Amino acid sequence: MEQVKKEKSILGQINDLSYRLVMMLVFPIIISLLLMLFYAWKYHSSIERMKTIADLKTVVAEDVPGSTWNIVNGRQTFAESNVYVMIREVKNVIETTMEKTGQENQLSLMVASRTMETLENYVDRISENIRVQVPVVENEAVLVEVRDVAALVDSMLNDYIAQEIASTARMSFSLMMVILATAFLEVLIVVMALLFRNKTVKSTASFVRQPIERLEEVTGMLAQGTLDARITDTEVTELRNLTQQVNTMADHLEDMMKKSVQDARKVRKAELRTLQAQINPHFLYNTLDAIVWKAEAGEKDEVIHLTSALSDFFRISLSSGADWIPIEQEKKHIEGYLKIQQTRYRDIMQYEIDIPDEIGDYYILKLLLQPLVENALYHGIKIKRGGGTIKVSGKMENGLLTFSVKDTGLGMTEEQLRDLNERMAKGQPTVSEGGGGFGLVNVNLRLRLYYNQTDGLTIKSNADGTEVSFIVPCRTREEIYENESVSGG
Repeated sequence: MEQVKKEKSILGQINDLSYRLVMMLVFPIIISLLLMLFYAWKYHSSIERMKTIADLKTVVAEDVPGSTWNIVNGRQTFAESNVYVMIREVKNVIETTMEKTGQENQLSLMVASRTMETLENYVDRISENIRVQVPVVENEAVLVEVRDVAALVDSMLNDYIAQEIASTARMSFSLMMVILATAFLEVLIVVMALLFRNKTVKSTASFVRQPIERLEEVTGMLAQGTLDARITDTEVTELRNLTQQVNTMADHLEDMMKKSVQDARKVRKAELRTLQAQINPHFLYNTLDAIVWKAEAGEKDEVIHLTSALSDFFRISLSSGADWIPIEQEKKHIEGYLKIQQTRYRDIMQYEIDIPDEIGDYYILKLLLQPLVENALYHGIKIKRGGGTIKVSGKMENGLLTFSVKDTGLGMTEEQLRDLNERMAKGQPTVSEGGGGFGLVNVNLRLRLYYNQTDGLTIKSNADGTEVSFIVPCRTREEIYENESVSGG
């Protein structure tokens, strides 16, 4: 049993590549950020502890001895001085800071806490002396001890701050080493990611190029008249619809060629020649070439853009064999054509489409505007130095639809315009006719045949460019003749 190949998407391939590259680049960055945040937190905590201890130094070295001196000299009572409150707060802060401090820096705080107990004992001794009314000179001697012990605690707090500064310096060095190691690792990963990207891009390009080359081969055969050529199924999701549309196009072309042998009516011959002129295999061949170049260049958005535009172009060109299509489809058809051509003639061609959505539901004979746009490109813009702009306009007035295709190309001489009008008056387009304008003659004939009117195209041309316009009745789906095929929209 033949194994069914799994369908793959170009976008999926590219997304998978992007995801892997992002993971390769982002993972070390996340690790380094976490490490830096960790060290920054430790650094901040150390600074906070040093600030807390630094604030205690003033209390220990000045406030406690000063309050004790005021008590000894009778200026304040113990209750007024709050000396015991200050001593307890200092002890509590030291103990709290000691719990947050690493074991290597706890010794100075531990000794300072015990020394504060000694300081409190001296204060207790002064309190007892005052109670029993001993001479002031004895309390002054104890006050000297209080100042010495307070200075000792202050020195221990200084030692703690010095130890914290040294620890912070070590953390700073560690942080610098982490940053350097991360930078080296990031450079290494970027190099690996570039190598991985190059390898994967080649694989993706081959994945896209092979089915496109098959499309080129078959469309080349179609261009040479081998209408029984068909394209095998592809694994590429974005090309599957295009493959089906090209095969459908080939089926329709083959059916129409067979029917043309049996159908001698002039209208059907003109329609067949028009459809053959519009569904141009060479145009498809060149467009597929452009898609291959974009795919090899890794321009995924351009590949998807061109593939979608080409698919829309052929889908509307075929219209399931319908003669009449909504104006919105005709507009989308010329949009697809112009988008594709602008990729090839980006430097010389600009375009503008001014067809309001309000008239999009009315029906029009298909393939009227695209040949006019193609004529403006190849016989106006392309041959003019510096290129130019193509503007497609449409409007409805008094139940009539007016369309025009105007270019700022080279324009026609009076003789060329007269010759073109004569050929349109004959109503017999032949590819062998010189002077171009095959598409214009064709559209002019179809306008008169299908709309049953004497007027077809109106052409104005001078050195500033050419404008081709026509006016047709406004028709709804219900107003199309029963024997005429209609697209479902």
